[in-house]
Amino acid sequence: MSARDEILSNIRRSLRVNGAEGPRRAAVEARLSGSPRGVVPARGQLDAKERIGLFKKMAESAFASVAIVQRPGEVPAEAARWLRDNNLPAALRMGEDKRLADMPWGDTALELAQGASDGRDLNAVSHAFAGVAESGTLIMTSGPDNPSTLNFLPDNHIVVLSGADLAGDYESVFERLREAYGKGVMPRTVNMITGPSRSADIAQTMLLGAHGPRKLHIVIVDAA
Repeated sequence: MSARDEILSNIRRSLRVNGAEGPRRAAVEARLSGSPRGVVPARGQLDAKERIGLFKKMAESAFASVAIVQRPGEVPAEAARWLRDNNLPAALRMGEDKRLADMPWGDTALELAQGASDGRDLNAVSHAFAGVAESGTLIMTSGPDNPSTLNFLPDNHIVVLSGADLAGDYESVFERLREAYGKGVMPRTVNMITGPSRSADIAQTMLLGAHGPRKLHIVIVDAA
């Protein structure tokens, strides 16, 4: 018997149960099937325009930069502008996301590479699954469309977020994940990213790029 089994057995004995009781199993099944919501903060319960404003405020307070464009076709020009204004090479690595692939990157002078990063890329672009207005957080799901390596290995990360995918709270995003992937199924990795990587562990001095990008630029596509 493993240590885990022994601990659980001791708990069952103290409760005088064996785990197979009908009411207990029914309660667990009801809890798993129902996905009840917890307490949801009021801060993110806003209309679409106000959610974008709150997201921008919160993301910028976490040292990210945010730009808002009206159409997906404007994203490549915005990405090129941001790289140019920050004196960064005109090169980007991206995954296989069809939304990114359909954008007019050929109208810019950017050099594009596709696939997961091996750590030698300076810049990357990804598309977020969703955003959370109450904290300025990006929700990134793993897979060939948007490899997780692009979230952490390049020094500079551009993330595209559709305004329609910007939720007020985390609970709404969890519901979208269940709808997109199926009940009880999740992507291999879900990263919640708020601002560029940073740490103040050493002498309380803020250091950007501690375990990921030094710069994070978010482009919100607000088609509405």
